[in-house]
Amino acid sequence: MTNGPQFKHDGARRLFLRQAAALAGLGAAAPFALNLSAMSSAAAQTASDYKALVCLFLHGGNDSMNMVLPTDAASWAAYTSVRNQLPDSIALLAPGTAPLASAAAGSPARLGGVLPLLPANPQGRSFALHPMLGALQSLFNDDKRLAIVPNAGPLVVPTTKAQYANSLHPKPAHLFSHNDQANMWQSFQPEGATKGWGGLMADLLAAQNGRAVFTSISTSGNAVWLSGERVRQYQVSTSGAIRMATSGTTNAIYGQLGVGEALRRIVRSTRGTHPLERDIADINNRSIEAEEILRLAMKDASDPLFGTPGVSPDPKLLYEHPLTGAKTVNNLALQLQTVARMIDASGSAGIQAKRQIFFVSLGGFDTHDNQNRAHANLYAMLAHGLRYFDTTVGAMGLRDCVTTFTASDFGRSFTSNGDGTDHGWGAHHFVLGGAVKGGDLYGRFPVLGMRNANSNAFDSSPDQVGNGVLIPGTSVDQIGATLARWFGLSETETSMVFPGLRHFSERSLGFMR
Repeated sequence: MTNGPQFKHDGARRLFLRQAAALAGLGAAAPFALNLSAMSSAAAQTASDYKALVCLFLHGGNDSMNMVLPTDAASWAAYTSVRNQLPDSIALLAPGTAPLASAAAGSPARLGGVLPLLPANPQGRSFALHPMLGALQSLFNDDKRLAIVPNAGPLVVPTTKAQYANSLHPKPAHLFSHNDQANMWQSFQPEGATKGWGGLMADLLAAQNGRAVFTSISTSGNAVWLSGERVRQYQVSTSGAIRMATSGTTNAIYGQLGVGEALRRIVRSTRGTHPLERDIADINNRSIEAEEILRLAMKDASDPLFGTPGVSPDPKLLYEHPLTGAKTVNNLALQLQTVARMIDASGSAGIQAKRQIFFVSLGGFDTHDNQNRAHANLYAMLAHGLRYFDTTVGAMGLRDCVTTFTASDFGRSFTSNGDGTDHGWGAHHFVLGGAVKGGDLYGRFPVLGMRNANSNAFDSSPDQVGNGVLIPGTSVDQIGATLARWFGLSETETSMVFPGLRHFSERSLGFMR
């Protein structure tokens, strides 16, 4: 009998040994890393179910004030007054307004009225969604699998309007900067951060997986949210695993197997002892091994679970482009198809994953101009992609095991700059899944005010500052912590990953079952 923990999988054992070996050189970070290592090794004994967390990042800063709208009389009066500006009004039309087919494509008149929501706790108000989000309206009103977290964003501590005006009050670094605020959402640090809160959660749970390499996965390039102290993100394409330098299903280069095998030997080995050389060889070896495993484990994209056999382009991945009317491949749906295929492969012999985090993205939300048309298309893609994913994981019998949430650089200004909006702070977000307590709002919806006649100040709203920018009422820490508990982290582990949570009285927003 041995005294230490027993590791079922070689991948989990290698991860633990790598963590332990690295502790000596961590200096001040050693206590945190030691706790991380001990907790993750203990967690390897307890996993009995599967769960996946999917971050959908809306790159550019989503103007969520045209995504989720309050439609009570006072709010609607403020909304239409502020956003109905020349030369191109960005004010959407009231619920029940019929679309005008002769109006310009993407215009509010062509789109028709906003789509009413029926939240369980409406906070004495009424709400609606952008006209292109019909699929999400039904997920919220009928299926109860979609929840809304209003006015959320990075916060150091709770912040009131008066405190915002105080230069000594702690605020996130470099507000209104794309790169910095995208990083703040993902890691609580400005640009240059190397670890995200998704990756730190993965550190604690990777030992539950047969191979740690399949814990943290991106279909959309590098994302700091996926990186932890020990867990490295693994990138895939929408075609699946990425092969290194060879093509097809063999290792041939120029049709020669010998050339391909020689290249693989070279990139996996090192003649010296330089740390960089050894690290590159280790990365290459990891990539080659992972590709071989994943290529065999993943079903084809045309499998009936995910696609349509024998048809290209796959109709399941097509959405109707609202500006052209053409059926177009939705890249977001394509990314989510890849995620679904990887989730399906999670139980295969070479992977055996119990906890996985995924990162997908949709770009184009930096709508300083042309917002009406850009939003019409982006929201059509968003609604189609999320409905496709919900349907697919439902067919897989895994709705309760998969939770998807949105994030973005920041919200945008309430005021229009003519035909768009400028950088903001707080924004509304979606959470989708079978384990989500859908059909409701989680957090206080902000008050929309009127700007002063002589300035862009919003004295009539306790939640808005210059240009109508929202001060977040809910922190990213609170969203992350709520997801973390569902994902399997204890209160102690949650506090480790979200140290800023101690500043907020509400540690769970309650949107997960």
